[in-house]
Amino acid sequence: MSARLIARPAAPRDHAGPRPGVRAGDLAFEPAGTASRVAAMAFDTGATGTDEQAGAGGVRTAVVDLAEIFALRHRVLRPGLDRATAEFPEDGGADTRHLAAYGPHAPGVLACITLFPDPLPGTAVAAYRFRGMASAPEVRGLGYGAAVLAAAAAEASALGAGLLWCNGRVGARGFYERQGFTVAGEEFEIEGVGPHLVFTRPTGA
Repeated sequence: MSARLIARPAAPRDHAGPRPGVRAGDLAFEPAGTASRVAAMAFDTGATGTDEQAGAGGVRTAVVDLAEIFALRHRVLRPGLDRATAEFPEDGGADTRHLAAYGPHAPGVLACITLFPDPLPGTAVAAYRFRGMASAPEVRGLGYGAAVLAAAAAEASALGAGLLWCNGRVGARGFYERQGFTVAGEEFEIEGVGPHLVFTRPTGA
């Protein structure tokens, strides 16, 4: 199915909040210094999405079905583990959105992210949280992670959310801050994963 080109602004988003049930390896981040490049070129890749964004740099992002991104999520975030370990309880939600990034550097899905409505404790603002952010090893540092995060932020805003947040690894703090996120609360430990922080930003930032 062809994707429909839309003209939404792509603003970067991040996820935050010490939430129960967060699992190891939910995120694979771009290295420090990665710049956001949103696609300038749209081309048919056979994606099943309906919403597509294109901008400079040859990276294209689209809202797609879970099946389109699942292989990359599993390969990057749950390497060597059963496919079931890469399934999220939120995957089938009516308001859940899966996004993919494509581009000229390699075929297929090169980055992915999943976002869903989830209130941030202590706030009254409608919020979306994201998890399952990953980019293919062969394109790390080329802006695909930043691009798919930006697309997720635009999608959350279009769905009425005023806030985007996640539980993020302490080591990814620089990446999130470059995308306009700030730290909320204190550092916390996820057993078997390591220290985390809640990162949050307004969807319109």
